[in-house]
Amino acid sequence: MPSSSLRSRHVLPGLVLLIALTAMGLHGPIHQLADYHHFANQRGWLSIPHAADVLSNIGFALVGLWGLFQLNQGGLVRTPGHAGYRLFFAALLLTALGSGWYHLAPDNARLVWDRLPIALACAGLLWAIWREHLGAGRWVTPVLALLAVASVGWWRFTDLLGADDLRPYLLLQLMPLVLIPIVQWQAGAPWVQRRAFLLAMVCYMMAKACELADHTILDSLLLVSGHTLKHLLATVAAALVLHARFTAAGPRGPRARPGPQR
Repeated sequence: MPSSSLRSRHVLPGLVLLIALTAMGLHGPIHQLADYHHFANQRGWLSIPHAADVLSNIGFALVGLWGLFQLNQGGLVRTPGHAGYRLFFAALLLTALGSGWYHLAPDNARLVWDRLPIALACAGLLWAIWREHLGAGRWVTPVLALLAVASVGWWRFTDLLGADDLRPYLLLQLMPLVLIPIVQWQAGAPWVQRRAFLLAMVCYMMAKACELADHTILDSLLLVSGHTLKHLLATVAAALVLHARFTAAGPRGPRARPGPQR
């Protein structure tokens, strides 16, 4: 693919990112909800407090471990987005640990270890798709990971000052939902891959909706809360990303070359 064509494909995603950064800057601080830690399902099980919200993180660990295992297999083409996907799946494993730890005794100090791997997962996935289809230097993956850490660090720093600001963290969660469809569309990614990512994004948005309706869902369904459903739907979204990655990557052979999908 000509370098001029690749450069032109950076214009629209770059413009979208610039608009989002400007909008976030003009918006002013976004604060965490005052009752954020008051989750609906307080029931324990086998001496595990808040058991449903704790144990529903197991799915993240399973998807993360399976993704890392698949990445280490020698039978698939190693694409340019390999490092980003490795960060994504490793962050899923860390999300299971961090979120489980947080839900045992929810507070802002523990919430750092929940949000940190989520930010890393968003950064890894976004960069995997960007590098795979638009190309960029390998050094950007660790830089983006540092920015993910900084987004959570900024929230915690401002929280300790008494005026928490979630803008960088929320922006990092939003950008994959907006930029990945644009990048895949511009690059002409295979429909099976694009469809899996679209389904993953729908599941993730449903997960966020369930999070906001935590108490309402438990009052209606009695057996499961909105936050537990959030974990389960987000796990399905991660599994769809795994499916997209490994159905789009063909078997390694004499003609197989890692590079952008056309």
